[in-house]
Amino acid sequence: MARILIADDEESMRQLVARAIAMDGHNIVAAQDGAEALNIIQDEAGAFDLLLTDIKMPVMDGIALALAVARDFPKLTILLMTGFADQRERASGLNAIVHDVITKPFAVADIRTAVADALASRAK
Repeated sequence: MARILIADDEESMRQLVARAIAMDGHNIVAAQDGAEALNIIQDEAGAFDLLLTDIKMPVMDGIALALAVARDFPKLTILLMTGFADQRERASGLNAIVHDVITKPFAVADIRTAVADALASRAK
């Protein structure tokens, strides 16, 4: 199955998303902010199938993370999450590097479908 890195500063959200995605057999690694996620990706030479990141986080937000990852690991699929309309608007200009933006709150089925869709897009 896929190897997925989740970056979210809210521990409860990281756990919820990790559990939901693990239901489909994926291998999950979690980070508490964008800087930690970027370090993990760099340390592992981009060895992930998907980056699933919140947009609004301390230290390094999800958009800065997405830009850095797209620059250094252009084959890594990126999926953003946000509960803020203004953050969703900030991400609208990133269509070339971001597969989709998922709006919080979401149901477990919704995040599983979004991840499956993002991973399926890699095969094309």
